[in-house]
Order: sequence, then structure tokens, then C-alpha cells
Amino acid sequence: MAQPVVQPAPRPKAVPARAGAGRRAASASGAEPAWGRPKAPRAARGTSRDEVGWVKAHGGSGATSLVELFGGVEVGARWPDPARGEPRRVVLVGRTSARGLRSVSQALGALNDGDAPQGLELLGVVLVADAPGRLPLGLLRRIRVLRSVARVHRVPWIPAWRTGGRPKSVPRQLATLAELVGAGHHGEGAAS
Repeated sequence: MAQPVVQPAPRPKAVPARAGAGRRAASASGAEPAWGRPKAPRAARGTSRDEVGWVKAHGGSGATSLVELFGGVEVGARWPDPARGEPRRVVLVGRTSARGLRSVSQALGALNDGDAPQGLELLGVVLVADAPGRLPLGLLRRIRVLRSVARVHRVPWIPAWRTGGRPKSVPRQLATLAELVGAGHHGEGAAS
């Protein structure tokens, strides 16, 4: 007696995704939310729309330390909406780690794709050192790519920030950043 031949069920064909759909699909599956789409956005209002908004590319980016040093408004991990009275001049902040640079790229992609409110002025990207010392070549290459898209400012490792203190002296890179955001001083307690 002949054995019946069992054919495996046909596999569904892969449907090509359109550009940017991967980020949205990840949020729908419950993995990681798409950049800039917080669960419950809260208003980030400063004293004026012309105040600088510090946008976190990810948690632990260093935006809070920069707001304490230069002033402005910490917006969170989303683009502010000038139509709602939030800052129109923004600085995107991320760490120099692989995760940080990937988050900065995703945020810039959202801005470039039109997934950000109208009227924003990106002053630049600030990359805060994630550790003391030189960066590996792979991370330097990623920074070079970011520089092709936006003005990039690097902030060196500041040991005082790790322990919650303020720097005793301000690195040259912070003076350049102060000029960019229009800060007349470098925060209280910091020498200039």
C-alpha cells in the first residue's frame, strides 16, 4: 500500500515594507516605540517659543545636564510643536554609544521624513561622551555620517556629571555650544 505524500503548507510571501515602516511596525508589536511618539505627551513650555528646546534622542542622553548648564527647556524624546507654544529652536542630544548614535539617527530620520511638527529649527546635534577616552573607529564613522546631515557638537567626558556635580572648569567644546544656543553664561558654579 502506498503512503500518502504530505505536502507542507505554502509559506506566505514576504511583502516588501516601505521605508520607515520598520519603526512603526516595531511599536505596533509592542517592542520599542517609534521615535518621538511618547505614550502621553506633555507640554514643554518655556518662557518663549524662541527659547532653546533640548530634545533627548534617548534616555540618559545628557540633555538634563545641558539644560542645567545653559538653560532652555527639556522637551523629552520627541520633537516639540511650536504651534502649541513649545520651542521652535531645538538641539538634539544623544550619547556617543552605539545605542545613542542609532537613536540620534532615528530622530533625524523622523525629522527628515516629515514626522515632526512644522516650523522647527534644528540648531544642531550634541553628542555627549558616554565614557572617557577615544571612540572606536566604528562609532567615529557613524558620527561622520551624522555630520553629513546636521551640525554636530561633541561634548567630552565630564567626570563631575557622573556624580551629579558641576564641572570645575568648562571644556572648550561647551563654550562653542553656549554660543550656538545663545547662552550668555555657562551655568552657576562653573568657571568660564
